Amino acid sequence: MPRIAKVIVDLSLDKEFDYLVPPELESVLQTGSPVVVPFGHRDAKGFIVGFADSSEHENLKPVKAASGKKDLVDARVLNLARWMSDYYLAPLENCVRTVLPGAVRKKPSGFKELLHVEPTEKAGDEDEIRKLRMRAPKQASAIDALRLQKGITLQKLAQTIGVTTAVIRGLEKKGFVKIQRAIVARDPFVHDEVVPSKPHELMPQQTEAMDVVRQAVETGEPPVILLFGVTGSGKTEIYLQSIELVRSKGKGCIVLVPEIALTPQTVDRFRSRFGDCVAILHSELSQGERHDEWHRVHEGKADIVIGPRSAVFAPVKNLGLIVVDEEHEHSYKQEETPRYNARDVAVMRGHLEKCPVILGSATPSMESLWNAKRGKYRMVKMPARVDHQKMPVMHIVDMREEMGREGKLNVLSRDLCDAIHERMRAREQVMLLLNRRGFASSLVCPKCGEVATCPHCSLPMTYHRTTQRLVCHLCGCQQVAPSACPNKECRDPNFKYSGMGTQRVEDVLAKIFPKASIFRMDSDSMTAKDSYRRVLNEFRAHKIDILVGTQMIAKGLHFPNVTLVGVINADIGLHLADFRAGERTFQLLTQVAGRAGRGDVVGQVIVQTFTPFHPAIQAARRLDYDGFFDQEIEFRKELNYPPCSHLVAIHLRGVVEELVKMTGEAFMKKLTPLLAPDVLAAGPSPSPIEKINNEFRYQLDLRAARTADMTRPLREALKNFTWPEDVKWIVDVDAVSMM
Repeated sequence: MPRIAKVIVDLSLDKEFDYLVPPELESVLQTGSPVVVPFGHRDAKGFIVGFADSSEHENLKPVKAASGKKDLVDARVLNLARWMSDYYLAPLENCVRTVLPGAVRKKPSGFKELLHVEPTEKAGDEDEIRKLRMRAPKQASAIDALRLQKGITLQKLAQTIGVTTAVIRGLEKKGFVKIQRAIVARDPFVHDEVVPSKPHELMPQQTEAMDVVRQAVETGEPPVILLFGVTGSGKTEIYLQSIELVRSKGKGCIVLVPEIALTPQTVDRFRSRFGDCVAILHSELSQGERHDEWHRVHEGKADIVIGPRSAVFAPVKNLGLIVVDEEHEHSYKQEETPRYNARDVAVMRGHLEKCPVILGSATPSMESLWNAKRGKYRMVKMPARVDHQKMPVMHIVDMREEMGREGKLNVLSRDLCDAIHERMRAREQVMLLLNRRGFASSLVCPKCGEVATCPHCSLPMTYHRTTQRLVCHLCGCQQVAPSACPNKECRDPNFKYSGMGTQRVEDVLAKIFPKASIFRMDSDSMTAKDSYRRVLNEFRAHKIDILVGTQMIAKGLHFPNVTLVGVINADIGLHLADFRAGERTFQLLTQVAGRAGRGDVVGQVIVQTFTPFHPAIQAARRLDYDGFFDQEIEFRKELNYPPCSHLVAIHLRGVVEELVKMTGEAFMKKLTPLLAPDVLAAGPSPSPIEKINNEFRYQLDLRAARTADMTRPLREALKNFTWPEDVKWIVDVDAVSMM
């Protein structure tokens, strides 16, 4: 009896289809094989996700063809995709597409091929070469070049000796060379040079951490390890030596970083230790580079993968370790379906592949520390910096007093301005954080109070001075900045900016410190390929004195000459309608403070705020994570918020507000009878940002101790509910933002 192939097609149908395996493909097709199958009146591409001996359907059609030569999806990665589909309520085919980069999925034969020149035996005959030098000296020069550099491309060989390719073709006709197509790897490291490094001697706290990792590697049921180490405590060296341990056993590793900005520095450290066996996977690579890097891993030519969240799906053979650096970062959460959290997926992949997972952070997420305190994770603390370096001293500037003393609100307080002057005199470097790009957060009329608001969203537009435009950072709408108040009844010409962004800070710094080299690092300025690496290398080489940036400069970066860190406005994000606002502010302040004082000079941190006595800011000043956690967890328990429960948010949006609201009420009416009594349900209610891109937004929130107590009823309700065409909806399991 022929086998039955279970196939998912490249359509969001969330369903497996049965096909017969024809005899001629029995030896070719495996779980994970890309195939072409008849689907309705056309052919469709898909993947085999399993096999069966029988089917409940009759008259099955056979698989038409294998698409590509390789099985792209490993069975264990397929199991991970199945888990994601179930846990995050996402179609299975969406999850399979997620585990495969588009560059691989869409181009089964997307390798770059070029014509290569190889010498034949005749090219080694000195008598023949002597004759060739007399008759055709340029062709003889080509043979000489081939002897120096084997495997050279036709084009490069012609350029090297200054001839046309026809000259080399003539050599082929004479039997001196062979010209044939060969795959050329697109190497993202081609222009990079790294200095090899050796393992460092470990401090006692690092030795203790390594002992825990070593024990985890040896056990058949390894724990998840929460590496809770202050900034500068040497967590990266633990990662490096843990990987070295795992590789000595013939296993591979995945290292996740939260931001592409961190990837260049992390990759340099790992390549200096492990060389060319390191691969990177992230969206800043070209499609060709990503295709080739993925296949390098898939073929076992690279066994260490570094990248942001999608790297968790890398096809590492015999996976022995997963490291999630800065595990608390919310950028690990995917914003499109499937809305997975790479940290949690890493934990599940480690469980499926029986390999240890290291979650590293100086400010662990409330969820991870909660799991560690309950014994679900193994926690290792590293409370001191390496080489006995002192933690930075944090000074809080009350901007209310500053404004009263100065009579106006300055971008830089007197304390921060004096501190920067001092660092510039000492030839040290400064980092300034303002987590808002643009020149001003809004334009406001001082006469009538009119604010320049996005016509499509319910938020003010941000003023960008370099382009003289107003930009909505939600929908991307842009307008020329008005010369007068847009209120027709006012039209006052004194339309002024309010608040500030990184552009304005850069502008003020240039006026106060005209001799300093200043650079701004945010998503507006980091648009070119390799811009992160270029700017960070220039900062490391002290070609930049002051680096101004958003949160992308706040974590993971190591610059020993940075002795001062300034936070321009610590209140951004602190008063949002989100229960995690305090946690995020504490983490951001603590992380950015950790960039200071990593060399021989004790670091200084100056934080400007209008709410100096807020618990999150005071805890950050003391670098007191335990105190912050103890206070915050009581608030979470009282309101049954994560980590004391799981949170599922259902977001609805549409252009007709009343329809969106009525749809939410109807769905809640369908869902409520299916929920267990201990599931807390709220909504529908307007989202904190009520309107984005002309669509009104409402949300429903569910909280319960177990995710399945919410997702199972949700799946049933979604199956039996008819959604209006004009209302879009998403389900966000373990939502990290309420906005």
